[in-house]
Amino acid sequence: MQDVKVDLLVIGGGSGGVRAARVAAGHGARVVLVEEHRLGGTCVIRGCVPKKLMVLASRFRTEFDDAAGFGWDMGAPRFDWRKLKSAVDQEVDRLEKLYAGLLESAGVEVLHDRAVFDDAHTVRLMSSGRTIRADHVLIATGAVPDGTHDIPGGQWIANSNQLFEWGAQPARVVVQGAGYIGLEFASVLRLLGSEVTVVMRGTRVLRGFDDEVRSHLQAALIESGIRIVEQTQLTRIDRCEQSGTLSVRLSNGTQLEADAVLGATGRVPNTANLRLDRAGVQLDRRGAVVVTDLACTTSPGIYAVGDVANVVALTPVAIREGHALADRLFGGKEPLCPPLVTPTAVFTTPEVGITGLSEEAAIAAFPDEIDVFVSRFRPMKARLSARTGQVLMKLIVHRPTDRLLGVHMVGPEAAEMIQLLSVAVQAGLRKSDVDTTLAVHPTAAEEFTMMREPVRRYPPH
Repeated sequence: MQDVKVDLLVIGGGSGGVRAARVAAGHGARVVLVEEHRLGGTCVIRGCVPKKLMVLASRFRTEFDDAAGFGWDMGAPRFDWRKLKSAVDQEVDRLEKLYAGLLESAGVEVLHDRAVFDDAHTVRLMSSGRTIRADHVLIATGAVPDGTHDIPGGQWIANSNQLFEWGAQPARVVVQGAGYIGLEFASVLRLLGSEVTVVMRGTRVLRGFDDEVRSHLQAALIESGIRIVEQTQLTRIDRCEQSGTLSVRLSNGTQLEADAVLGATGRVPNTANLRLDRAGVQLDRRGAVVVTDLACTTSPGIYAVGDVANVVALTPVAIREGHALADRLFGGKEPLCPPLVTPTAVFTTPEVGITGLSEEAAIAAFPDEIDVFVSRFRPMKARLSARTGQVLMKLIVHRPTDRLLGVHMVGPEAAEMIQLLSVAVQAGLRKSDVDTTLAVHPTAAEEFTMMREPVRRYPPH
């Protein structure tokens, strides 16, 4: 088939690729987007959206339990996994059609095929044999679950994508890994009624997060009924042919019986089958595309955004990068300054929200200039529900300038609060600005305005 020439070829129909394609087309560029599977990428199809819907479903159990303390007689609630799965699938289908409609209305041509590079400006579609030449090529293929399970019986380990296809809820689940993906699904499954064991190599969950947040969350997850086995790995899985039960052996000698094993040891950039060597695109040791602050790769005219690149793997980052790239290439706009802070959330129950520096990172950057403010308290709702968990709120302050360096929270609606507090950190507001802000009472959020004395100072006084 004869070559097609376009201004921008986008490989990957996730959040970053779709945004870049739409914005570029809006500037008058001829754009083709190639997606091998479904439009929407990890976030819409097998990540943020379906996972958050499952999180919300799981939290009704505590709402039902807590209602009794407020005078409600709820009876015995029942949960139906199939009904939830059907509802989630319908919403994902709706969003995928919405993405397709937005691309069509923007004038983007969408091709469902697998793309590989022939050279730096030529891409071949494997099913149709069609070739496309482009002045600019954007790689936005995202990431995939790490499928390395090099143990006997490793084929019985499901990844986070496959969990969304489970037709029935497993009664007993072993989760391998204590990062945010593993913990979010562990929390969901536990609240929906499964027995859950998390197996991790380290001694604390959420490696890379603030240490106090990690300890607080780990204790809360254990209190919720999740069993956490520290400093341990899976060594073997055997499956009973008659019952389908899995026998899971651990490196500490323990043997667990499970109905499902979920592998959540991380995600890897989706670059393996693109033939990027033909295009002169450099990868790092993880297989991620090496990019500059402007999303440029080592090959002129080829760019990468989102989880496929060596940047922060968050959907808002991919969207921002894709939008900025299209504006710069086709809209004549100046490059965006990178954000000073990157807020994020972990949708466990309780929820985690963070923005800015952890206590450890702040001390490393400013070893003799840090004040740490911490508050722990039972939320008002717990007074009648008799729930024992505490909220953790934490402010990291640069003492010489009084500037907020970081905000951390573990508790209900943490993500919603952190989104707003991230504005304060990004804007360089001071602790005194928070102190003089009028509180909204009674709320949990007002506690951020009430912390007056640091619990730790560096150096200690």
